[in-house]
Order: sequence, then structure tokens, then C-alpha cells
Amino acid sequence: MQICQMWANQINDAIKLEVERPKNLMVFIHPRSGKGNGYRIWEMVAPIFSRAKVKTKVIVTQRAGQAFDVMQSTSNNELNLYDGVVTVGGDGFFNEILNGFLKSRHKAPFPPAPSDFPHSNGVLDSSGVNDLNEAVAEPSQNEDQSPLLPSSKHNGSQDASCSTDQDPDLLLPNERFRFGIIPAGSTDAIVMCTTGARDPITSALQIVLGKRVCLDIAQVVRWKLTSVSEVEPYVRYAASFAGYGFYGDVITESEKLRWMGPKRYDYAGTKVFLRHRSYQAEIAYLEVKSEESGSPSVSERVICRVNCKVCKSKSNRGNRAGCHSTPYSHPGETRWLKSKGRYISVGAAIISNRNERAPDGLVADAHLSDGFLHLILIKDCPHAYYLWHLTQLARKGGKPLNFKFVEHHKTPAFTFTSFGNESVWNLDGERLQAHQLSAQVFQGLVSLFASGPEV
Repeated sequence: MQICQMWANQINDAIKLEVERPKNLMVFIHPRSGKGNGYRIWEMVAPIFSRAKVKTKVIVTQRAGQAFDVMQSTSNNELNLYDGVVTVGGDGFFNEILNGFLKSRHKAPFPPAPSDFPHSNGVLDSSGVNDLNEAVAEPSQNEDQSPLLPSSKHNGSQDASCSTDQDPDLLLPNERFRFGIIPAGSTDAIVMCTTGARDPITSALQIVLGKRVCLDIAQVVRWKLTSVSEVEPYVRYAASFAGYGFYGDVITESEKLRWMGPKRYDYAGTKVFLRHRSYQAEIAYLEVKSEESGSPSVSERVICRVNCKVCKSKSNRGNRAGCHSTPYSHPGETRWLKSKGRYISVGAAIISNRNERAPDGLVADAHLSDGFLHLILIKDCPHAYYLWHLTQLARKGGKPLNFKFVEHHKTPAFTFTSFGNESVWNLDGERLQAHQLSAQVFQGLVSLFASGPEV
């Protein structure tokens, strides 16, 4: 017995020397997420953390927006006492915590607003793109009613910064401070894309082992709430998906049916599909003419997996460019293109968004950290054609983008303006109403306790 204890002590001493492994974590539990099993799932995986000698500060949320408030109000000095934050919940709960973390800590110029571009057909002039960031209006000091729609404190004319004024030691991107997700939601797309499994034990093991993968984050700026509103920028962040039209209508319908649990998405999706609504909109997107997005590029053919070569090569290139590099840093290599018409949906996939309803995701070859999002425009089409598209999404090996009514653009940034009747945006499962909106991707802005999917 003494020999066994000696070996156990030596192993524990060796583990303490592994700097990648977390020692102290803050844990947020959403008790009503998904099927309402958040706390039970934590009780199932908590012994893994205790056996791995990982200290945890557990916070069980009691109201909507509580996790956002805690992350926003926690000082950087206190956050530096932890190796990361773990969420027990779904994609929407992670989005809440991510926004609370980034609101006051991520500082960068806003993407161009739709009104910054002259009205033209096809190609938009990008020669003055760098100047657009200098002309962005000051954000309003009025707080939005939603806790997840904070008034941005970022001056649109300020330089991009890799640190926070509050504590220069907390840098962004920050490889030491990581986020972990223990799945307890309705779809858990982020977990499936970053660990390859929707399994709490797998996620817990990857957290205590100190795995790391970088994740692109989209900064979404709502410029106008309605067509008659004043320009008042509000900043949100998304880690997996932003969708308008069909996707926004589904999330709106599902909010009324929370008592149904995860099944509400199937019911709401069927109801919205039968309505078959389309919306008038204008979208401008940035085309990057370089090896990073040329077609057919390696990044478009290779599926993102463990030790992804595409993400690693893009990460190294981004590090050489420096944290101040944006999609607009080299205007000679870029141009803005415009698409206008009636759309059933407008989607922006930051990652593949694998889930049980779409085994390959919305875009099978999207990457976790290549600095691009996939803009998917579904034009107005006959009901049967849209059903065909949806059935391809639900099939393993399906080809949902191979239709004439589907536009697919790989881009680091886009703008959006709606006309006439409006839908809402769905950001990682959270609603956002916006008449005018812009989005840009920040490559590898946060790190996760994950290793990427094996298959």
C-alpha cells in the first residue's frame, strides 16, 4: 500500500509540472438548459475534476443574463487566478458567457457599416476601406434592454488592441486562459465541432488534460434596430452561427415553446417551413483575392480535424501579421461584392455546425480557426426545392450547397440591410433584431479546452 501511495504521489507531482493542465477553473451551470439536466450532468463529471486535482468555483445561474453579468463584472486580476471558464449548458449559454467576457476586453475597429458603401450593382469600391473604420459613428451610451445587447464602449476610430485597458496582462488572443464546454444543451454544435462528440465525459477529460484548440469568433455590430432608428452600434459576438430569415423565425417560434424542451426546435422548424416566407435584403461581402481563399483551395477541400494543418498554417500566418491585422489591412487584395434580392435565409457559419440534425453541419469543410466564415444565401425558391435542400442537410454526405438557388461565399466580413417585412437574427441560438448589421471574423480570438474532432 505504501508503494502504491508513493507512486500516486510521484504521478501527481509530475502532473503538477504540466503547465497545459488547468489547476483552477470557474464553472457556470445552467440548470434548465436543454432537458433541464445541467446540474445532474455536472454531478456526473465533477469527480473527474476532483481526481485530477482541479479546483473549481461553481456558480449555478438563477436567472437569464446572470452569467453575462458575472463575466463582465469580474476583474481581470480575478480572472487571472483561473486557468479558464467551464460552461455546463448549450451553445446559447456559452454565447452569453463569451459576450460577457469579450464586451469590455476585446478592442478592435468596427467592420464597415452598410451605409458606408455607395449604392451600386455587383462590385463595390474598396479603395477607401481603411478609411471606413475612421468614419464609424460613436456608439450610444444608452444600454439596450437585453443583457446580451450591451452598448459598445469601443470607439470605431480606435486602433485594434490586443489587451484591455483594465489589465494589460490579459491579452487577446490568450492561449493560457481557455473556455471549456460540457454539453447540456439542445444541439451542442460547438462541442461536436471541437471535440467530435456530444459527450460530457469526453469534454471533461479534454478539459482536465489541458487540450487546446483556437476558435474563430465573429464580431457582429447592429447599426440600426429598425429602418427608422438612429444609428446606435451594439456589439455581439458569435462562435458558431449567425442566421436570418428561416433561422431567425425558428428561434422566435421556439422561444414560445420552451416547455417542450429540445423538441420545440423540430416543431418550430416545421411550422416555419410550412409558412415558406422570404425576405428582401441586400448583402455585401468581402472577397479576398489571395491564397487564403482562392478556389479551389486546400482549406475548402480538407475537413477540420485534430491537428488540422489548415488552421495551424493560417494561425502561423496570422501571428506573423500581428494582432492588428484585419481583413481590411490589404485593400489591394480585396474587393466588396453585393448581392440583393429575396432570401428564405441568410446564414453565416463560422464553424461547420455539426449536430444530430445535420451530421456534416451546414458547411462540412468549415474550419475552427482559419479566419473565414461561410456566407450562405438561400434565394426565394419553390417549396419543394427548399425541402430538398433541407433533406440534404439532414443526410450524412449530403450536398446542401449544390443548388442554383444557393449562394455560398467564403469571406472574413459582410454587411446586411433588410427591406420591407423583417425577420430577426439568430446568434448561437440567441435572438437579435437588426435592420442594418455588419460582421467580421477574428481568427483564433479565444482558446477552448478541446483537441478538435477525430473524424
